[in-house]
Amino acid sequence: MHPQLESQRFHSCLDLIEALDKCHQAEYYKRALGLCNNEKEALSKCLHQARYEVGKAAILENRKKQKVVEAKWKQIREEEYGEDAILKRIIQEQVAKKQKEQAKENK
Repeated sequence: MHPQLESQRFHSCLDLIEALDKCHQAEYYKRALGLCNNEKEALSKCLHQARYEVGKAAILENRKKQKVVEAKWKQIREEEYGEDAILKRIIQEQVAKKQKEQAKENK
């Protein structure tokens, strides 16, 4: 049996893993004639569903973490430039105004 199937991640598929293992331990002709295919197909579906659930949970967790990081960055920007980055916009407007004045002087 594959070691990755023994992990806690696939605990929900443990009964199907054991059923397939028992079928494979049976006589050779059962495996040769494909009598274990039903167990194998059921196990494959269960493993796919388990991987899907783990992936879905990881995505949701990452989204939560990303929101926390974005909130912290927003707080840092607000502490630095004021709410809604008013100070930053004022600075950008002043820089743009100076650049226009310098462009007029250079002409």
